[in-house]
This record gives sequence, C-alpha cells and structure tokens, in this order.
Amino acid sequence: MATHPGDRARRWWAWAALLCAVAAAVVPILAAGFVGAVALLAACAGSLVITVAALYSFLRHTGVLRWLSLAVAILAPILVAIWFVREHLLWVVLVAGALALAALAAARTALRRSAAETAMPEYSVAPPRRPFLIMNPRSGGGKVAEFDLVRKAEELGATVALLDGPDLIDVTALAEQAVADGADLLGVAGGDGTQALVAAVAAAHDLPFLVISAGTRNHFAMDLGLDRADPARSLDALRDGVELRVDLGTVNDRPFVNNASFGVYAEIVRSPEYRDDKAATVLALLPDLLAGHRGPTLIGRIGDTVVPGPQAILVSNNPYDTNDLAGLNRRARLDRGALGAVTLSVSNTREAVALLRRTRLRGLSQQLPVEVIIEADTEEIPAGVDGESMLLRTPVRCTIRPGDLRVRVPRTRPGVRPPAVAVDWVHLWRIVRG
Repeated sequence: MATHPGDRARRWWAWAALLCAVAAAVVPILAAGFVGAVALLAACAGSLVITVAALYSFLRHTGVLRWLSLAVAILAPILVAIWFVREHLLWVVLVAGALALAALAAARTALRRSAAETAMPEYSVAPPRRPFLIMNPRSGGGKVAEFDLVRKAEELGATVALLDGPDLIDVTALAEQAVADGADLLGVAGGDGTQALVAAVAAAHDLPFLVISAGTRNHFAMDLGLDRADPARSLDALRDGVELRVDLGTVNDRPFVNNASFGVYAEIVRSPEYRDDKAATVLALLPDLLAGHRGPTLIGRIGDTVVPGPQAILVSNNPYDTNDLAGLNRRARLDRGALGAVTLSVSNTREAVALLRRTRLRGLSQQLPVEVIIEADTEEIPAGVDGESMLLRTPVRCTIRPGDLRVRVPRTRPGVRPPAVAVDWVHLWRIVRG
C-alpha cells in the first residue's frame, strides 16, 4: 500500500519532535552532569511553583501583602536566572529550552490535522429575499455608524431596525414581529447577549441567522471566523454566503451563544464598575471573592461528576481550546453537541500550586457534558450570561441544543483556522511507528 505524502511528512515531523525532546533532556546532563542536571530541573521547577503561588497570593490579598506577592513573583525567576549566570549554566538552559520549544513546534505540526478535517461543514444556500437586521448603534462604541452598516445593509435589500430609542426595546418581540411580517433571515449587529436572543427566535422558526461583528468583544463572531476589525464584511453573507449548523446553549431555558458563568466571575460581571474598568474591578473584587467572604456556596453536577464548593463555574456552548476560566480563548467548532464545563476550586496556596497538575476535581478542570446543573444554598444566584449580569433561580440547568441554529456567514472569512493542537506523545510515537 502506497504511503500518502501527508503521512510521510507527519512521520518526519514526529521524528523531529522526539529527537528534539531527547536532545533537550540530554544536553543538561552532558554539560552539567547528572547532579547538575537535577539541580537545574529543581531550580526551574521551584521557581515556577513559587511564581504561581505568589501570583495567586497577589490575586487573593489586598494592600501591602498583594504588592509583596507581586514582587516575589517577579523576583523568583530573575534570581534563578542570576544563579544560572554565576554557575555558567545559562547557555545550557537556553539551549535546552530552545530544543524543547522546537520539539513542541514539531509535535504540533505532526499532530495538526488539515483545515478540511477540523472546519465545520458548510452548506451552499441562495441569498435571502427579505432579510431583517437589528442594529444597536451604541454597541462596540458606535461601530454601526462608524462602518455605515445601515446604508450598506439596505443596499443589499435588508430591512434595518435600530435600537436607538430612550425606552427599553423587547428584542425578542421585535424579531418575532419581523418573522410574522415575512422575514426569511434574522440578523444582529450588537453584543453577544442580543445575538443570543435573536438567534433563539431564528432557531425556533428554522430561519438563518446572521452575525454582524459590531459588538465590543465579539466572541461568537470570532469563533465563526468573521472579520472583527471590519463588521461590514459580515454583510457579504447576504449576497455570497454559506450556512453552518451551530449548537445553541440554554441556561434555565434562556439561550446563550458563548457562555454562562457562576461564582467569582458572575460576581465580578455583576459589579456596576465592571463595564467601565474591567481590570481594576477584577483586581478589587477577586481577593474577597476567593477568600469566600461573598457569594453563595455552589455545587456543580457535571454529567456524572459532582464538584462541591467551586469558586467559579463556566459553562460554554461547546468547549474552548484550553482550560479557560474567563472564556477568552477560541472554540474551534460550535457543532460538537457538548457543553464545555470549567470549574475552579482553590482555597489556599497549596491548591493554587496544584493547578499545575490539572487535577480532576480540585483546581481547574474541564469536562464535556450535555447537561450541567448548578445548585446553591440560596434560591437565586448571580450569573453572567454572554456578558450580561442577571439572577437565576436554583437549581440552574444548562443544556445544549445540537445543530439548532442555521448561521449564515460569508463564504470567505479571515478568521477560520485549525484549532489549537494538544501535544499527545503517545499518539506521536504511533505516528513514528506508522
């Protein structure tokens, strides 16, 4: 049987990864001897543990102790580097580090699948005849006006409704009325919370849904591969678009396209100061929240697993690329039919250091259930749903609706790329063996 050229290339990359990894381990031993290599490893590991513990202390405490912790986190690696220089071992660390990075890069290349294998299936569709778009002129600091989205959408045959009145507008009712009037596509230029409400209406009527990347953070648009720098390019889907079948998350029957957060992160989002200065709000509230002085006690039931007393739970519509408490990373696919459930359980510095081991029920862990139930010792708990703060009755039930949403996107999207690759050395060895 002939070997595929792509398989041969993967085998060469796998060989390169293994050889670089072996070299990274051998170089310190040849240069410094076995005892010296052990000392190098201990120094690096000790510096990493101290830095992690100090950073956790920085997040947890206030006042002088906070800034002392930050100083320790900065000084620990610097002092280790100075020791390496004095012992004439810095070159060994740099060479070994470069070989380790080369091994990781080669391993990721060997394990990376093609874009065709990882991308969501696309379906060819005809352009809509009566598209209806809802635009929030305040979203994203005024991107609707900045990019002239109303005029450009109307030129493509869309009816546009602006959320610019002084009174609160029921977005769901507005979308339902558009469907009753004959709209054959619904779209939103606004934040992810507004996107989710209109997406639920589109899913209920089996209509295509258009995402226009005019929000502040645009997580949903990012995961769809849309151009977040120029939201007008999202309108290309009205004339040359394809459809993706995307899952839709629900929390107590309310839809969400990104995530629902509980505990520490939900308390932070709930703060009135959060939208004006996110970083300062996080630093101000995190010490009290991690110390357990605020917020209800949670119990997470994630599939068959029970996580007692986590400080935070993040439930996402499909998993993020990495364990990500804040939901800042990408989701390579939105059609896996599973929630991403990330929990954080840290009560002291020892457990903060244990995050490095990615233990199953303590520290930071991620699982892929189809249902997550959050219980609490209160009748209501704060939640952040697609960045919007709200109170939800307990127990809170999060579910996934596979393939419920028909998302219309431009045929050409600049943000489509293969997902992050986890390095699996066992799989790499199998590639080497053919």
